[in-house]
Amino acid sequence: MNAATSAPAAQGGMTRFLARDLTASVVVFLVAMPLCMGIAIASGVPPEKGLVTGIIGGIVVGLLAGSPLQVSGPAAGLAVIVFEFVRDNGLSALGPVLVLAGALQFVAGVARLGGVFRAISPAVVHGMLAGIGALIVIGQFHILFDAKPQSSGIDNLAMMPARILGLTPFDLRSTELALMLGLLTIATMIGWEKLKPARLGLLPGALLGVLAATLVAWGAGLDVARIVVPDSIGAAFALPDGGFLAPLTQGSLIVSAIAIAFIASAETLLSAAAVDRMHDGARTDYNKELRAQGVGNLLCGVFNALPMTGVIVRSSANVQAGAKTRLSAMVHGVWILGFVALLPFILREVPMAALGGVLVVTGWKLVSLKQVRRLFDVHGVMPALIWAATFTLVVTTDLLTGVLVGLALSALELVPHLRNLRFRVGEKTEDETVRLELEGAATFLGLTRLTNVLEQLPPSKAVHVDLDRVHAIDHTTAEMLNEWLVRRRARGDEVTVSGPEPILKSLAHAV
Repeated sequence: MNAATSAPAAQGGMTRFLARDLTASVVVFLVAMPLCMGIAIASGVPPEKGLVTGIIGGIVVGLLAGSPLQVSGPAAGLAVIVFEFVRDNGLSALGPVLVLAGALQFVAGVARLGGVFRAISPAVVHGMLAGIGALIVIGQFHILFDAKPQSSGIDNLAMMPARILGLTPFDLRSTELALMLGLLTIATMIGWEKLKPARLGLLPGALLGVLAATLVAWGAGLDVARIVVPDSIGAAFALPDGGFLAPLTQGSLIVSAIAIAFIASAETLLSAAAVDRMHDGARTDYNKELRAQGVGNLLCGVFNALPMTGVIVRSSANVQAGAKTRLSAMVHGVWILGFVALLPFILREVPMAALGGVLVVTGWKLVSLKQVRRLFDVHGVMPALIWAATFTLVVTTDLLTGVLVGLALSALELVPHLRNLRFRVGEKTEDETVRLELEGAATFLGLTRLTNVLEQLPPSKAVHVDLDRVHAIDHTTAEMLNEWLVRRRARGDEVTVSGPEPILKSLAHAV
């Protein structure tokens, strides 16, 4: 009787999940299409390179992923580093570097180093993303004028007044027309975000913005630059020749591969942690996700496409659309492949300025001053200083310099505690409560150990986190504990925290 009734119930559940995943895949596809092409253009490569990465990120990484609802594809966070790499080394060198970067990610996943990336200072990560966002905004500003971005952030800033002063309302040339289309895209995206009806909330503003600009350009026959895509997407999947890996004999390219692997892995795993906070389903297997990303980037390298990461914009759209399994991410890749293969003539009508408008809005959202304000309010001057230094150096020098200086400054948080960096995590059960006893200096050095213990705690069981013998806690550990406390309580679990007042202050928004 039970077996007979449970089979239809299980079938109904699978059917319900299938319907939700298919619906979510369409939403993610609509979000991903303009972003894949826009990020490719911001990276200084042809639009089809971004589409290839979106297809691989959906179909291949979606199949292998350790994060059930995260969606992978080309990321704005790597656009700046790819633009500078292609400018200095040429597009042909990108493929071999991505093959090596993907291999490094895969090896890191096999070596179970996924947790190490989670110990990166949030101040460094948010400062890096804010710097990238600023560079995207000032670079794509020139795309709005149908012009090419300059070679550096400082040059782009210096050229902005000349672009504006060169406009004339009395002689509408391609520059003025392109700017109007870009502004139309931006206005549509912002207006939709503020005014969208609840029933159409999942319809992405980026798609509507690009659609509006494309229809105006097509209907009025405007002479503006449009994106160029090949007649057949098959040409973008051409296999490399025999000397493909020869450029890797150059030490500078190996350094670039390590930098891309590091930044892509950090962005992916931080995105996965954010996605985990959005749903109550299975948690991310960080090492499995790292291996999947490695395979994806290796394949992107083989086809000389863009690097990929887990992308929070697409992933959050996936969760909000009701996705339940990895199927939604996989099918969204199939939708991209089908659209590009069957309807490339539609993409050729899209104005470049419209994609520039999409990236301006996307970049601006990355520049989140709320993050640095919260770091300062909760954790003090040092994390805010780390954020500011990382942000400033990413904008004025390069991405790798900004991140390395940020990490070095993060290490300074250890200096006051160098004589006693010992850290211990004890666990025991008292009645129906699990008691965690933390002792020593809770810094990023012990974060992986602490995270593993927290994630293995049984669900639906009361937990008491005892911090009485913790004499120091850095902002990286405090932020992770805050997120864990919020997530655990959101599931309805009872969690209590005790400890000295200075330590509890760093957990203020969760305790």
